[in-house]
Amino acid sequence: MRQRDGQHARKNLRAGLYARVSTEDRGQDPETQLRPLREYAERRGFSVVGEFVDHASGTTESRPRYQRLLEAARKRELDVVLVWRYDRFARSTRALVNALAEFKARGVAFISYQENVDTTTPQGELVFGMMANLAQFESALIGERVKAGMARAKAQGKRTSRPPIPEVTRRKIAELHGQGVSIKRIAKELGIAYGTAWNYAKGAGGACGGRARQPARHRRTAPTESDRFIGPSKVSPE
Repeated sequence: MRQRDGQHARKNLRAGLYARVSTEDRGQDPETQLRPLREYAERRGFSVVGEFVDHASGTTESRPRYQRLLEAARKRELDVVLVWRYDRFARSTRALVNALAEFKARGVAFISYQENVDTTTPQGELVFGMMANLAQFESALIGERVKAGMARAKAQGKRTSRPPIPEVTRRKIAELHGQGVSIKRIAKELGIAYGTAWNYAKGAGGACGGRARQPARHRRTAPTESDRFIGPSKVSPE
């Protein structure tokens, strides 16, 4: 059958295998995942150039071998990433979608053995697109719930913004600013955010509690398209 992509038509693709076993279950053996992945790679004619195994909970950020796998993909040391199952690879829908988007941008394919998803095929590309749309939809729902919660809290007279900084800090900001110390230096000396220092210095926060808008270069810009793939839905963290 004719391949749609010349790169993936080659059989000697360099593959990186990833496996993760939970620290909560000492009886787990990564070979349970790696053995079928090696066999699959052999059937497809892939050349396995690395096996990346983490012993960690799916909810933790500390997965050194996972980070090494991503680094190898960024350096184009791999052509395809092969995993046992989604939840062994990513700790959330967001993490999975973002990783797959980065792989796609770098020309690295992704195959999940158990789910039978292969982004070298049109079907796999379709699944990836559906997952990305789902993550964006979940993000929108979460945003609406947050807004509704804040509106309800305001209606009940509850504070929804950050609490004001201590009076002594506000006086110190005013004092340093009056001495001509830069906002950046004030923030560094007092261990506060630049925006906080700016608000209280330029908005006379030390005197009346007012707050001024930050200059445009320091305000957050609108989210990019990749930033919208936000959704904390878990992929069976275990």
